[in-house]
Amino acid sequence: MLERAIHSVERALWRRETRRRTYAFEWGIELLGGDARRDDPRRFLRDYAEKALATSDAFFATGPAEWYQLENNLLTFPSALQSPYPENNLAVARWFPAASAENGRPGAARGAVIVLPQWNADPDGHVNICRLLARFGTSALRLSLPYHDERTPAGLERADFMVSPNVGLTLQASRQAVLDVRRAARWLEQQGYDRLGILGTSIGSSVAFISVAHEPTLQTGVFLHVSTYFADVVRTGLTTAHVWQAMEGRLTAEEIRHFWAPISPYPYVSRLRGAGKKLLLISGRYDLSFRFEFSRRLWETMEDQGIPHQRLVLPCGHYTLGHLPFSYWAGARFLPFLRRALS
Repeated sequence: MLERAIHSVERALWRRETRRRTYAFEWGIELLGGDARRDDPRRFLRDYAEKALATSDAFFATGPAEWYQLENNLLTFPSALQSPYPENNLAVARWFPAASAENGRPGAARGAVIVLPQWNADPDGHVNICRLLARFGTSALRLSLPYHDERTPAGLERADFMVSPNVGLTLQASRQAVLDVRRAARWLEQQGYDRLGILGTSIGSSVAFISVAHEPTLQTGVFLHVSTYFADVVRTGLTTAHVWQAMEGRLTAEEIRHFWAPISPYPYVSRLRGAGKKLLLISGRYDLSFRFEFSRRLWETMEDQGIPHQRLVLPCGHYTLGHLPFSYWAGARFLPFLRRALS
């Protein structure tokens, strides 16, 4: 009975979004260095994915940005990956320094968390989380994902290019997000922060997981909604049904899972073995977007590989995790978890 009730609320919340657009399917290999006139797109994407997975340290490698500018607690810096859209190539983050750090008091906390909201979050999404972290002694940097907030290209009402039926563009967007996280971590280091963590929700969780697996300075991670493969979420999820609609019949489930494997958490689980990182995974048992079977498969793999982690399964779905009482329930778990992990 509870499952049916949650699913009914989930679908009602999903229907509130009336700005969804269904774009045409595109291979997008020209965004990845391919030649759309010469290369076979399937072969190109298969080889591209295999190389990215085999050399993921290089695939997600970046140094600090050439410059950082902080003005009125708004941080900007050039993204390490240049997309076709100039607006998207300037990374943007809102800075919420802890009171002790802001006042420069002796013994000020040196812990900071990079916060990644969900797909199509509004500009104030997760700001309350950042304020709570800062209030209780942990500085927070809310990083806008590619194509979100000020990074949205003219003419778009949503961050549609972050997850789209353009295979190459979607690959490029999540890779860019990971690179932005790593450049944000470099800035935090420059400010003297030496205990870093990350919190991500939905696609922000996917980006955060990959970032934790590749960025040594990220000592802890909180992942709200977890899954295995990026493509399986897009193919089966309520939130992305309109994206898969444009792809269905053009690609098999196995093909798109392989093509998008480099931007999926699952291939990088083994990188966390022996890393000593503190991890908290939060899932909704009745999630219609990140199916619970995928969440369970991820943490079972982590258990099999001996990767320590904590998890919280709530009797809610994808959208309802952001609403009372589930949002408070989750916050009551992850806020003290982050404080302890970064103390």
